[in-house]
Amino acid sequence: MTDQLTPLDDRIQQYLEAAERIAQGDTAVELPVSPNDEIGQLGLKILDFAWDLERRTRKEQVLAEIVASINDGLLLTDILEKVYESFKGIIPYNRIGLSLIEEGGIVRAYWAKTDRPVMQLGTGYSASLEGSTLQTIIETGQPRILNDLQAYLEQKPGSHSTGLIVKEGLRSSLTCPLFVAREPVGFIFFSSASPNTYTDEHVDTFVRIASKLSVIVEKGRLTSELAAQKEAVERQNKELEKLNELKNTFLGIAAHDLRNPLSTILLASEMLVDDTFEIDENEQKMLLGDIQLQTNYMLKLIDDLLDVTMIESGKLDLDLEPLDLPDFLISAVKRHARLAAAKDISITYQPGDPADILADSRRLRQVIDNLLSNAVKYSPPGSRITVHARVDGRMCWIGVTDEGPGIKPEESPQLFEYFSRASSRPTGGEKSTGLGLAISRRVIDAHGGKIGFESEVGRGSTFWFTLPLNH
Repeated sequence: MTDQLTPLDDRIQQYLEAAERIAQGDTAVELPVSPNDEIGQLGLKILDFAWDLERRTRKEQVLAEIVASINDGLLLTDILEKVYESFKGIIPYNRIGLSLIEEGGIVRAYWAKTDRPVMQLGTGYSASLEGSTLQTIIETGQPRILNDLQAYLEQKPGSHSTGLIVKEGLRSSLTCPLFVAREPVGFIFFSSASPNTYTDEHVDTFVRIASKLSVIVEKGRLTSELAAQKEAVERQNKELEKLNELKNTFLGIAAHDLRNPLSTILLASEMLVDDTFEIDENEQKMLLGDIQLQTNYMLKLIDDLLDVTMIESGKLDLDLEPLDLPDFLISAVKRHARLAAAKDISITYQPGDPADILADSRRLRQVIDNLLSNAVKYSPPGSRITVHARVDGRMCWIGVTDEGPGIKPEESPQLFEYFSRASSRPTGGEKSTGLGLAISRRVIDAHGGKIGFESEVGRGSTFWFTLPLNH
């Protein structure tokens, strides 16, 4: 009789030793469970308990890792990436999404990650919380299981978000509310490509970790907001530094570029009003011409400086109206033809595609006048300037081609910046403020177009810009 009881005693002793190891946190135990009698059943129960304890421990380890991520100061998106990778052993999913509740009761999709080929429901999607099924989840405080999303969509065809999820190929979902200090802050959505994925066990699992996860999400959100505010402050500081540099440059220009023409005007006017100077008619015309030339330069400089101030303060408002582009360009060519003829330079308009554009005529004239005046300024006598345009898809391309000295490659990157001047000198001694191209670029940007140039040293340049067609 004793010989028959010995094997049973051996198993019981092993079970007792295993129980002690489990109590100390060692769940990696192996036990004999044969024969399948009552003692063997006890061994199976001990193994089940060890496996369940290991799973619970693993869940706690996952949460501990996420909490550690918060303590490391990670942003909310970093935390959610950690959640996506870490929760795979806790709750099944092919997709996780996070939506936050904003002021006014708006639920906005903040983040999502999926292993599906295409994400239909991305960030930025928003809907009102009031009257939605999400409001019911908030009121009950309990997660919701939908194990047949297609059937749910048939019942509620107006649910746009569900329709997008179904398009992604997802068939079941677990929606979990997030509360911090009893206040709702958002939702986490677990979604699976398989129907009937979620059970009450998954709900119980989430409920056990909901408070910790909610705090994690809220801390991550606050950290992200602080980081965004810091970035905004740094960006504003850079803008202030830039504006301060512009202010200093303006003061330098006022002290330098305005001093010389004012001196010329003062000297010429003094000679004209001083009776002791004997000035014939030709000399008078020359002095008056200098006064007019210098005055026009100062007016142009002051206008440009005012434009820069307005642009940099964000006050460049456009008065858009339909324009017939060929008529507009022909008019511009006529305005500059006389100045060009004085330098023996011809300006021609090359007819292109008929096009209507939507633009601010005054600002657009400022751009084309700048390009044409630059072409005349730097072109040698006897050369030609051509204005041409064409329709390219939904945009119109306008170009001004000259036969001037061209632009050196090393000067190209700064050409459209404020106060940038190329090394080429005007062929008629004209002055340049170094602001025209920079202002033109910002005007074209405001119209939704682009501006640029193509150049070959010694062969000339084509300065061009694009504008949207008026459809």
